[in-house]
Amino acid sequence: MTMLTLAQAQTILSTALAYAGEHGLKPLAIAVLDARGAQKAFIAQDRTSLKRGEIAIGKAHGAVAMGIGSRALHKMALDRPYFVEAATHAVGGLLVPVPGGVLIKDEAGLVLGAVGISGDTSENDEAAAVAGIAAAGLQADTGA
Repeated sequence: MTMLTLAQAQTILSTALAYAGEHGLKPLAIAVLDARGAQKAFIAQDRTSLKRGEIAIGKAHGAVAMGIGSRALHKMALDRPYFVEAATHAVGGLLVPVPGGVLIKDEAGLVLGAVGISGDTSENDEAAAVAGIAAAGLQADTGA
């Protein structure tokens, strides 16, 4: 059985942080969840705003709960806002439908979890997540 390991989650975190530093991103909160939606790793940089952690978790949880990257959830929210509102309610409010929630998949396409990042623009959050997932030798699915 393939699963997301703590070592992989730590690689995702450290690489996403390095990416943020190299690209001058604002302070980030990064959440890595396993396929069940349980937190595997979390970090918030100094000077992140108050609720960035919850937003990061919501991006990752929404991706895992719906089985699609949050970029697709964003499109879905634009096309079918009532559905996304109802889905958000159904998952206990933990669904943030903007880019930055990226599914983590193995080479066979099995979902191992998701990364959620918040702190900069949604596109930059997503790019940092993709960099972290790639560094862990895994596949990123943004929902694009």
